[in-house]
Amino acid sequence: MLRSEAGWNLFLRAALRRPSTIAGVYFLYSATLALLLTLTLPWWLVQMLRLGKYRAGLRERLGMVPGRIRRAEGDPADGRDLGARQAVCWVHAVSVGEVLAIVPLVEGLRGQGYRVVVSTTTHTGQKLAREKFGAGSAFYFPLDLGLCIRPYLRCLKPDLVILAETEFWPNFLRLARASGARLAVVNARISDRSYPRYLRFERLLKRVLEPVDLFLAQGEGDAERLRAIGAPPERVEMAGNLKFDAAPPVETAAVTQLGEQLRAPGGPVLVAGSTVEYEEDYVLAAFKKVLGEYPMAVLVLAPRHKERFEEVARLLKERRFRFVRRSAVDAASQSLGGTVLLLDTLGELAAIYRYANIAFVGGSLVERGGHNILEPAFFARAILTGPHTENFRDIVSCFERRRAVVRCTRKNLGITFLLLLREGGEREALGRRGQEVLLAERGATARSVLRLMELVRGGRAGDGGRGSDAQGHHPQTNSQANGQSKAQSRDDA
Repeated sequence: MLRSEAGWNLFLRAALRRPSTIAGVYFLYSATLALLLTLTLPWWLVQMLRLGKYRAGLRERLGMVPGRIRRAEGDPADGRDLGARQAVCWVHAVSVGEVLAIVPLVEGLRGQGYRVVVSTTTHTGQKLAREKFGAGSAFYFPLDLGLCIRPYLRCLKPDLVILAETEFWPNFLRLARASGARLAVVNARISDRSYPRYLRFERLLKRVLEPVDLFLAQGEGDAERLRAIGAPPERVEMAGNLKFDAAPPVETAAVTQLGEQLRAPGGPVLVAGSTVEYEEDYVLAAFKKVLGEYPMAVLVLAPRHKERFEEVARLLKERRFRFVRRSAVDAASQSLGGTVLLLDTLGELAAIYRYANIAFVGGSLVERGGHNILEPAFFARAILTGPHTENFRDIVSCFERRRAVVRCTRKNLGITFLLLLREGGEREALGRRGQEVLLAERGATARSVLRLMELVRGGRAGDGGRGSDAQGHHPQTNSQANGQSKAQSRDDA
């Protein structure tokens, strides 16, 4: 659902004040959101000036469409359809995880003739989106206010709007639907944490979700939850998890060199990826036990957020571990046996899993919901995770059913490392099972693209095809009548 807890609470409060009219609800939501942004403006300015945060993409978030994503010369920008034009798809992916998940989907849509543009909320997600799709196809998602959203809808004139996972913004959904675009949610999921709260507002959510034509859920459990919170049952389907279709990590020459450096001492290599606050202490205590039996072991410690690199470096000093920072000038010349390699660089972790004997995926020993366990599975590496994996519930469950992942606790992480290091056969079998699960579950992208094309060609999901082109034309050859209809919808919005 809404990633912004504050934004969602604003909508609920507005609904509770005037539940009798949905128009009044949207007005109160927009007015309250605008007021809140105005009142908190000094705080935002301080964050920008002191820390440099939130400055990137500010103009884009406020509705100023960047020139790099505007239509090519000769493509109408005033609502008139002058004949055949390339169909446009707007995909919204919040951050890095969602961007990685939609890469194959974007390729599939482009293969169908679509121009695809991708919006993100976070700076790291935007950076990755520009790298993957090109700067001319990526921009920051606007604030959920009509004056910020409408300029993008007028400029892009999307035929299809896709939301990745759980980004449901009330104004955006309403205005995108009014513009004439079809709306779909792909890779949809409802987290364990959010589900009970959303159930309390099922009647309101039914209104919010009504503009969405198609929900493609990750699993049957997510499909059932979507129906329970108000999504029209006939529009909810299960397509699988797009993250299984992600491309294998690309290994650079620098990572290959690092891999040789990691293996040179001859001891086991442990990779603890995407660790979060308070978690490193438990990982280091476990590594200390490993060093007692394998003195030449190496731990690659990769904090999830770059803002914590210095904090983790201080922790390593306090705990008196010998460590090397990946970013250090002399890092490549250091012997890594019996040390911790602090991976204080971005974009290398996924490929480094190749060199691990055991991969621990963080965010799971503490209550953060876990992180993606698929990256080490590409390389058939033994995967460990903690008890808190709610954010990847279906993926982890799939691995658990086939004995392809081992759960640990804060107390037994060290002994689990040791047991798997001692039992090489079981460790390798665990890794092979993980890779088999990954390969067996692929295919969600192809299923999703197929359903999205059926949606656009055949009309609104669950409406028996009403409003479709009678001849079933591909959207790349929209008729003039369709263009006039969309223009009228925009005027009404």
